[in-house]
Amino acid sequence: MADLLWDDVSCFFDPGLMGALPDIRVPDASVEAWQAVLDLVQAKGWKCRYSEGETVLPVPRAEAVWSRPADAECPELRVWPTADVLAIFRFLDGGEIDFDVDLRELQGQERLDVFCGFLREIGRCLGKPVLMDPESDRGHPVLGFDVEADRVVLLAEPLVR
Repeated sequence: MADLLWDDVSCFFDPGLMGALPDIRVPDASVEAWQAVLDLVQAKGWKCRYSEGETVLPVPRAEAVWSRPADAECPELRVWPTADVLAIFRFLDGGEIDFDVDLRELQGQERLDVFCGFLREIGRCLGKPVLMDPESDRGHPVLGFDVEADRVVLLAEPLVR
């Protein structure tokens, strides 16, 4: 059974209303949590690409990423849970796992199911909520993985169009 139904949440996937790149985050994270995500990507066999600036490199250990000089270019990890859905993790803050998805890639029930499955995998791995905020509206999650419910749930009332 689907965590969420497209007809109930499509407003939260409208780039015109929400911005094309919502903020997805795992609050209260650690370097160990970042490593757990890197390990999950490998264990699931998801295609990925790690880069520092324009340089593509092998995926390092999380400790190595966070021990880089403060003025170094921000590393990013691109992860494709499926061939047509991309999540971009940016190593901005060791205390929070932060990534973006493009809502234009997440249209319809099938893509919503992929997205919810991805959030669920991360949330289960970390035992933490995974929250989606509208672009540039951090701190106001509209949906997310709920650890106790063990599924992705709505955290805001759907917008009336």
